[in-house]
Amino acid sequence: MKILLLSLFVLSVFYSHSQPVLFGDKCLGKWEGTMHIFTKGVLKDSVAVRHTVEKLTPTSWSWKTEYLSPTRPMVKDYVLRTPDPNQNKYITDEGGGLELTDYLFGNKLYSVFETHEVLLTSSYELLGETLIFEVTSGKKEPAGHPEVKTYSTTTLQRVVLRRIAK
Repeated sequence: MKILLLSLFVLSVFYSHSQPVLFGDKCLGKWEGTMHIFTKGVLKDSVAVRHTVEKLTPTSWSWKTEYLSPTRPMVKDYVLRTPDPNQNKYITDEGGGLELTDYLFGNKLYSVFETHEVLLTSSYELLGETLIFEVTSGKKEPAGHPEVKTYSTTTLQRVVLRRIAK
């Protein structure tokens, strides 16, 4: 009986340590920073940003970003979820059936998508108590080679968010 209990204890300790902490759980809390908006490498604008992450279910989180512009405030109230935590695949659910696929590499979440002939890349990188959010965008450039399609990178939106509360 003692061997059985000891075995169960060891298995429970092993199991609890073998489960990775999900990206959304690492990002829980309130974050603040300033988004800098660049066009063709030149800073064009900036806006204060508040980002809030709250747990909804074991594999989904409220992923809310508030752009605190005095003239054009905006709220992006999304849900981040993972259909299978072992696949490092996440979904950003923007509502209305719009879902973006994200992939996690280490502590960085990547998404690449196209809309209205504009290619966008989006990433969130967690570095301790800092969360860096970046979006680049550009259009397809004229063909230079039949096997390669290149895209401009004309716009960068970047914010370094600092956690202010867990």
